[in-house]
Amino acid sequence: MKLVMIKYNAGNIRSLQYALQRLGIDPVISDDAEEILTADKIIFPGVGEASSAMQYLRNKELDKIILQATQPFLGICLGMQLMCSYSQENDTECLGLFKEKVSLFKSKDPLMKIPQIGWNNITNLKTELFKEVPEGSHCYFVHSYFADAGEHTIATTDYFLPYSAALHRNNFYGVQFHPEKSALVGEKIIKNFINL
Repeated sequence: MKLVMIKYNAGNIRSLQYALQRLGIDPVISDDAEEILTADKIIFPGVGEASSAMQYLRNKELDKIILQATQPFLGICLGMQLMCSYSQENDTECLGLFKEKVSLFKSKDPLMKIPQIGWNNITNLKTELFKEVPEGSHCYFVHSYFADAGEHTIATTDYFLPYSAALHRNNFYGVQFHPEKSALVGEKIIKNFINL
């Protein structure tokens, strides 16, 4: 199996690479259109800021390549947010693969920290991505922005309000949490994606 991780100016590629290697998959890390489009599976990771990431994608024409993908495609954290229609982070038009919009957490409660960093449970699990993942499983999150719950939501999490922990449309999947840092639950979700 050829699994390509899209390389762009957003961090966190190494921990995901190691998680895949533990499952016996040595991913190709590339921003080359042919490499990406000939992959069996594509992962779009990301930790960073939406507008600069989208600018990089456009400069490299990776935005057009992503939209052409027909194989199973998984966006993680910022990767998932960039697959949405719009992000409040620096007023950014995103890829539009999901209709949901991305907003900044807001709270007047000093005990509710932004960004959300740490473990939170995922509920209302749907699709094969969560096959044999128990309802209410805990995953690891690090983010200040969230995708609304909407028609493409396949898992929810609650922090201030319910929001999309995962999204799905056609061959495109996205997760807000970091499966590569989510212990056995995260490993199972990565395996499920590989087996799609």
